[in-house]
Amino acid sequence: MSRRNNAQRLRNAVYAMPARTKAAMLRGIRTNRVIVGAYVDKRGGVCPMLAAHRNGGRTNFGTFARAWDAYTGAKAHRSRRASRREVRTLEGYLEMSLARDGVDAGTQTGPERTLADEVREVKAARRRLAETDAREGSDVSLGDVLTTAYGEHSGGQDTADTWASELEAADAEATAERTDA
Repeated sequence: MSRRNNAQRLRNAVYAMPARTKAAMLRGIRTNRVIVGAYVDKRGGVCPMLAAHRNGGRTNFGTFARAWDAYTGAKAHRSRRASRREVRTLEGYLEMSLARDGVDAGTQTGPERTLADEVREVKAARRRLAETDAREGSDVSLGDVLTTAYGEHSGGQDTADTWASELEAADAEATAERTDA
């Protein structure tokens, strides 16, 4: 896969994460030595996901880890310090995504959010990304984008229709909650 596709894959993975995780990761990469190819190293370096975890972003998001490794060209069992460009790119994606979500990159996102809120937020973010991708590629349907976006998470067992119906249900539930409030 080309470097450009890997950068787009990393951007999409960042955009799909919950805002709380993005804010935690941003704080983490700004305050830690970021590495590639391992979770931690002997010099105190951490991967971006561990940096997020240590800053309150308790999310297991394997898609991000795979996208980060692909973007940085990580070699198995050979950790190294992330280059300034790699860290700046990730930082930029995190800042852009938080701005897109309406979250100030310098603010703390509340840890009191429920799991249901996080799930709704992730589903809504994925829906927005799928709609954007579908609009940008006129020959690609929303169903095709959803199938691609969710295929690696479900092991290929769920269809785009299943995901679309779940997303519509989550959107309807969120809309109902807003009107009840």
